Amino acid sequence: MSNALPVKEVNIDLEIAQNAPIRHIKEIAAKLAIPEDDLEYYGKYKAKLPLSLINEEKVNKSNLVLVTAISPTPAGEGKTTVSIGLCDGLNKIGKKAGVALREPSLGPVFGIKGGAAGGGYSQVIPMVDINLHFTGDFSAIEKANNLLAALIDNRIQLKNQDLDIDPRTVVWKRVMDMNDRALRHIIIGIGGSGNGIMREDGFNITAASEVMAIICLSKDFEDLKNRLGSIFIGYTFDKKPVYARDLNAQGAMALLLKDAIKPNLVQTLEGNPAIIHGGPFANIAQGTNSIIATKTAMSLCDYVVTEAGFGADLGAEKFLDLKCPVAGLKPKAIVLVATIRALRHHGGAKKEEYNTPDLGRVQKGFENLEKHIENCKKFGLTPVVAINSFISDSEAEIAYIKERCQALGTKAVLSQGWAKGGEGTKELAQAVVDVIDAGGNQYHQLYDWSLSIEDKIKTVATEIYGASHIEYSAKAKSQLREYAKLGFDKFPICVAKTQKSFSDDEKKIGRPTNFTITIREFEVAAGAGFVVPILGEMMRMPGLPAVPAAEGMDIDNDGNITGLS
Repeated sequence: MSNALPVKEVNIDLEIAQNAPIRHIKEIAAKLAIPEDDLEYYGKYKAKLPLSLINEEKVNKSNLVLVTAISPTPAGEGKTTVSIGLCDGLNKIGKKAGVALREPSLGPVFGIKGGAAGGGYSQVIPMVDINLHFTGDFSAIEKANNLLAALIDNRIQLKNQDLDIDPRTVVWKRVMDMNDRALRHIIIGIGGSGNGIMREDGFNITAASEVMAIICLSKDFEDLKNRLGSIFIGYTFDKKPVYARDLNAQGAMALLLKDAIKPNLVQTLEGNPAIIHGGPFANIAQGTNSIIATKTAMSLCDYVVTEAGFGADLGAEKFLDLKCPVAGLKPKAIVLVATIRALRHHGGAKKEEYNTPDLGRVQKGFENLEKHIENCKKFGLTPVVAINSFISDSEAEIAYIKERCQALGTKAVLSQGWAKGGEGTKELAQAVVDVIDAGGNQYHQLYDWSLSIEDKIKTVATEIYGASHIEYSAKAKSQLREYAKLGFDKFPICVAKTQKSFSDDEKKIGRPTNFTITIREFEVAAGAGFVVPILGEMMRMPGLPAVPAAEGMDIDNDGNITGLS
């Protein structure tokens, strides 16, 4: 996500992106020694890359840097801006670096949060294309998801006796990449016996589809097909589990994803390589770009900067406990993004006070940053704190954060990528290189996948969130017993909870203590290979705000766009 900025500065982001000099994508590929014949062009400034570029030997030698953040304010703290700026900063100090990011979802683009292409002078371009349809990956994922939904309802309608699916147990939903609350809960199959069996259904946003999670965790095409076939659908009337492979769905679904599985190459404003691929939600799924994209970048660059969505309690925990073990990745450094306005928020400031200097609130809010620093160290990674700079920051507030971080054994650096691009992140880049060169970081998982689901939840809830107690609903307890029978209990967990707090109550800001979390129910993503404990009500199909960002967007006769952040 980009820095949350007033409308005037959002327009600056767009103006910078549209007026920036942009290189033909073959020039960016040449920097990475990619043969021109390996490029699949999507116009002059975007290209897909073949999976054959992945070289495990080079992956093992590359330096992976994870960018995460403190618990964010509603508009985010600028992880993407810092990630892009850090990539540019690393190149400024003479390192061969690239950035690997998620693709934006159209829902937030037209809703409230805007796009996910960075901001100011730390952006990826062509920004408009990236924020809109890009290379069609989301559309392909949507179609693959909905093909499976159509196949399920077709089997139910025809009452195929070799697979007598109980429609009351079907958990697979259709998806669409747009915020539309009216589609959350719907009735399908009305209009007579020829139009399907009437049942409750609904839509999720495409980023929340398990197909999205699968494509981002797949190592190659064969792995993709196996994972698609393992998608859990529901049960037959005699209580037998049904998977996508029972409908012979995986081949056709994979066919729809034949291009979407390939990562996309674009560039930063400073002409450095950016590989953008996939976009799973971070408070529901793993919240990071694909394994294929990360490994492609690591095969081509000595330093690769990547990010994980929302705060470190969500995105970073899932990156380190789920993605890294699946992919065999070992990050060498972690950057923890903080904004002073977010620390004011965690110190009790109201929204209208976020941009008002207040050292007292920053001192109180620092407890949130301190907890995230402690959590990073539990994975064997001492973070570099990036203070994402805003014009409302005071010198006293900046000095306080640096002093407190130093006392905790970590370095805090002012990151000015939005205003200055790579020139404003050279100090941050050097701090990251110094940490890697020192060799003190030794990444390890927080928990063993072989533990029971309850023990895995206890580890994350107590160690990362700081919870003192965990409660399970009757439904959740029943699901745990069923998951054990089906062999899902050895999957890692991917907790679905609010990003606004360490707890499952978004009102508990800062660093809450002595709190209970409640596991309301579970979902399983058997194809992706994880179990989802759900804390509270999780929104898989967002709605539009009272004044959607879409209402401020336009395009003129010459193709000039306004209002797209």
